[in-house]
Amino acid sequence: MFTIYPAIDLRNGRIVRLQYGDPDKETVFGDDPAAMGQRWLDAGASWLHVVNLDGAFDEAGAANWAALPTVTALGAKVQFGGGIRTLADVERALDAGVTRVILGTAAIENPDLVAQAIAQFGASKIAVGIDARDGRVKTRGWQTDTAITPAALGQQMQSLGVQTVIYTDISRDGVLTGVNAAATAALAQATALHVIASGGVATLDDIVRCHALAAQGVVGVITGRAIYDGRINLQEAFAILK
Repeated sequence: MFTIYPAIDLRNGRIVRLQYGDPDKETVFGDDPAAMGQRWLDAGASWLHVVNLDGAFDEAGAANWAALPTVTALGAKVQFGGGIRTLADVERALDAGVTRVILGTAAIENPDLVAQAIAQFGASKIAVGIDARDGRVKTRGWQTDTAITPAALGQQMQSLGVQTVIYTDISRDGVLTGVNAAATAALAQATALHVIASGGVATLDDIVRCHALAAQGVVGVITGRAIYDGRINLQEAFAILK
């Protein structure tokens, strides 16, 4: 099933969007994550994509964790990531009502954690975030370079039992330059993973292009700034998919 994931990125409890993941290029869109979540559910969403940006930048993110149960209480499925570094973090998120926990930096720095999380909680509860710029994966809130390609990391994760990954093209994130649908499909084809596209979604056409690649393993798309700016009418997007 192809899914559109409205993004709720949290920084100190407020809903923000960053350009290229840069914490110094922040736009605030509200301070009530639950109300924003309800807005997207009313438009037809069944999943919400919630990110603890403070956690991604190795900060505690206490306000974001406090907001999380108010979002999961809405009854939607929630995938949540940002700063999840330990099994205890995974358990904390699941206890807060999260449906699927996203491991990013931890998946690269500690692959054993991925295997342990899948063994303990099940593959359906764990996703891995693969965030790349210029063909190389980046970690720690996209501030740290690695020499790993998305395909190599995807293959490693698939061998550990991962089924779903989120592929973000950092060079497009938050700047409305169009989603990298081709790279998303290529990653799915190289790894046999279910891949959710992220970064750069600007128009309904981006969503349609990703949906057209569903048979190649692109199972969803995350949209953030475009729905906050009103460039994409989410209700219209769901209607087109149906």
